[in-house]
Amino acid sequence: MEVVGLLWIISGFLRGHGQGVYAPPAVRIVHSGQACNVEEERYSERVFTIREGATLELQCLVTGHPRPQVRWTKTAGGASDRPSESSMYNGTLKIVNINRHQGGRYYCKAENGLGAPAIRSIRVDVYYLDVPVVTVHQSVGESKEQFYFERTVFLRCVANANPPVLYTWRRGRAVLSQGSDAGVEIYEPFFTQGETKILKLKNLRPQDYDVYSCTASIRNVCDIRDTHTDFRLSNRTAPPSIKLLLDDPLVVNPGETITLVCVVQGGDPPPTLRWCRSGGAELPERSVVNAGTLTVPVVTVEDGGVYTCEASNNVGNAAKKSTSILVRGLRKGRFWITPDPYHNDDNIQIGREVKISCQVEATPSEELQFVWMKNGRPLRSSERMVVTHSDSEASPGTTNLDIIDLKFTDFGTYTCVASLRNGGSPEISIDVNISSTTVPPELTVPRGRSHIIAQEGDTVDLQCLVSGKPKPIILWSRVEESTVAAATALMPDGSAQSESDDGMLRIRNVSREMGGAYRCQTSQYNGFNVKPREAIIQLVVQFPPVVEPVHLEVRQALGRAFSLTCRLLRAHPARLLRYEWKLGSRLLTVGQLEQDDTSYYVRALNREGYGAYTCDITNQAGAGRCTFMVTGKAFPAEFFYDTPTPLWQNRPLVYGFTLQWTQSHPEDVDPILAYRLGIRQVGQSRWWEQEIPIDRSIQKGELLTYNLTELVKPESYLLRLTPITRYGEGDASERLVQYDAPVNPHLKEFNCGFEDEEVCLFSQDKMEDFDWTRHSAATRDTKYTPNTGPSADRRGSKQGFYMYIETSRPRQDGDKARLLSPTFNMNSKSSSSPGPAYCLSFFYHMYGKHIGSLNVLLRQKGTTANDASIWSLSGNQGDRWRQAKVNIHPAAAFQIVMEGVRGGGIEGDIAIDDVTIEVGECKDPPPNNLRSLAPPPALHLWRLSVTFSLLVIGWLR
Repeated sequence: MEVVGLLWIISGFLRGHGQGVYAPPAVRIVHSGQACNVEEERYSERVFTIREGATLELQCLVTGHPRPQVRWTKTAGGASDRPSESSMYNGTLKIVNINRHQGGRYYCKAENGLGAPAIRSIRVDVYYLDVPVVTVHQSVGESKEQFYFERTVFLRCVANANPPVLYTWRRGRAVLSQGSDAGVEIYEPFFTQGETKILKLKNLRPQDYDVYSCTASIRNVCDIRDTHTDFRLSNRTAPPSIKLLLDDPLVVNPGETITLVCVVQGGDPPPTLRWCRSGGAELPERSVVNAGTLTVPVVTVEDGGVYTCEASNNVGNAAKKSTSILVRGLRKGRFWITPDPYHNDDNIQIGREVKISCQVEATPSEELQFVWMKNGRPLRSSERMVVTHSDSEASPGTTNLDIIDLKFTDFGTYTCVASLRNGGSPEISIDVNISSTTVPPELTVPRGRSHIIAQEGDTVDLQCLVSGKPKPIILWSRVEESTVAAATALMPDGSAQSESDDGMLRIRNVSREMGGAYRCQTSQYNGFNVKPREAIIQLVVQFPPVVEPVHLEVRQALGRAFSLTCRLLRAHPARLLRYEWKLGSRLLTVGQLEQDDTSYYVRALNREGYGAYTCDITNQAGAGRCTFMVTGKAFPAEFFYDTPTPLWQNRPLVYGFTLQWTQSHPEDVDPILAYRLGIRQVGQSRWWEQEIPIDRSIQKGELLTYNLTELVKPESYLLRLTPITRYGEGDASERLVQYDAPVNPHLKEFNCGFEDEEVCLFSQDKMEDFDWTRHSAATRDTKYTPNTGPSADRRGSKQGFYMYIETSRPRQDGDKARLLSPTFNMNSKSSSSPGPAYCLSFFYHMYGKHIGSLNVLLRQKGTTANDASIWSLSGNQGDRWRQAKVNIHPAAAFQIVMEGVRGGGIEGDIAIDDVTIEVGECKDPPPNNLRSLAPPPALHLWRLSVTFSLLVIGWLR
């Protein structure tokens, strides 16, 4: 429903001093969700245990003003995870269906620009238990064909788990333990402590042939049930053996179907088979596996390689057999001409030797064969025409034709024909012309193209002209001045070098990073095998000036002087730069840029001076622009989220809320004249607005307060606060106000035994050293901290819950934990009657030689004094629950603070249970009640006559 007749009551503004309420961030991590209760007592150690598959939910509670920004990150095993997986930018980190790899230490980081960021961490321990695997081995020195006949056998049980596994062995139905059978030994190897359990059967006996069961347990932690695996040991038990029913290597033609068959020859239990490729490569997508048969239809060259069949039955080592698949094919046919190596001349000359080389990549290489032809006719090796194949000076797959004492009659076209002996792939023919016009290459750069100037975004063509016959392939690469940089300089496409048949290198959308020297050089392939010819082309990429700030908002009050500065970061060319300042379309000033920045000065800002100021710094490639938006808008209000008990209620159907905020940078603009407060009920569209006048200057850090009343229960409201100056409206800020229902709103007494997970809306004090922990004795690990803490709740039940402080590591002497009760409100009837008395009672357990102190304090709303101590006790009180009662006389809404202080050692756990608050003085207080205090003097300044109605102020979420 809509808010009708909504009433706001302004309660005044509180002036701050210096930084006022500004404070650096403080952080505390709390958890909710599905934690394992067995680990709850270790929360003080910041260890959160959760079962795999459950939902992890961690809250980062922060204080500080302005409200800090929160970020979650994670590290595991010392290495950071990818931010996209584990970084969260709000107060709650939630992981649904958590897995074991998501365990580790999570960090909450909060920062608000004041001081150093606040960082806290919590370790998340994910518990899991896999089904164990049993493997069987015989000692190596005793291995024979009769694998398990009168030999020593080892059964090894392994289960992946966290925490470490407890293993139990059974033979048949009988549990096996160390010493229970002379022929059996059970041990855990030192190097795998807690990970394996090995059963040693010495000199196998007939009774050892049986079904063995290994049970893995983590003692039902997180309700994770035990798992087990059975293994039948018999005189037939044997490791796997296999055989491949195919040739090795298997040579096939492209397009054929290959079938690889792997059969089991032995092994008990029956082995399982699987096919894989070397190097972890995936099987071809078209492949079909049926038991031990692998079929690959329409095989391609990429399908070639080593294939392995592996058999395993968890007995001994896995059996492996491999075969190579060779797919016939010819690739990369190239040639080169080598002039007479005994003369220092790159040209072919009559009377000298010349060698023609031809190279082809072939699979399989042993099937490669070459045929030489001259002018289309077969050429046989002779004294002057010597044909060789793959000599030691050339790589495999190369054939050479040496022409001795070159004559005019030797001129012609020589053809190298490569083919595979058994076919399966088309042959490759390479033609090489030898004539008087066959000359080595020369490389030049066209006139005027050795120094190219381009602008960013252009398409640039770099060209090297190559002459000679035949024309070789041109290789392009980048050249850097530094030898280190030269090793890493890459081409624009990311490669180390690129090839060109026509000597042209085209670069599209050129950027400034692509500028520099480019080298073109001849390759020996498809040309002469001589010293490479090369040339250098310098590419200069011009780009407009890069400036900062690109966009900046400047907030200024009327009448003030200020300056705007535009800085040059880089430009090319970086000389003859000009600047031009404008306000909107109005020219302000122009000039030559003499240094790395230019400034514009405003001596006294007037209303016409507000607007967009631009500064353009230009060169011949373009302009870089700085934009300054000068405005008189006020900065937004900064809502204060650390108000103690901001939500209050004294009427059945409505509640009130104390709204507090500070003004961000009030000194930068004209004084705040008023705030416009808008309020809208969540789920409705109508906004109600109220203006809050301000009749004085607001100081930085000053806390402003405004009380909202008549908010309808249980609705939530969206608030919008907008500062107003003589310039006009400033930036608005919004926040949500949510209502929390009270606990027992109509009862005259309050009882809490901590049986509910909500712990009766008690909460932890965020600013203390550690937390109280809710626990029951049924799940308490007494081995962790012996001789301290209760063995049951105060009623004697091991299933009952209580609150206690865990004093084990990392706690230190003097560390404090504070537990805050809900806030109890009193309804005023008369201002002249004295305040009522209430009886606070609770049970405590303080057992252990290192017990510190238990303190009870009274915290009242609206008082500026510190929390008032109303009860205190220190030292060992024995292994029993005791009751304490104390009278309190609050004059305003109040909270009870239970403070536990750690003593000098780990045997110092303090517990509390059954907290009760009742109207009236305590009756028959126990003899160990140390204090029954009248209200402190400061509380007598304002005494009210009240009729007690117990209400709980819910904390604003």
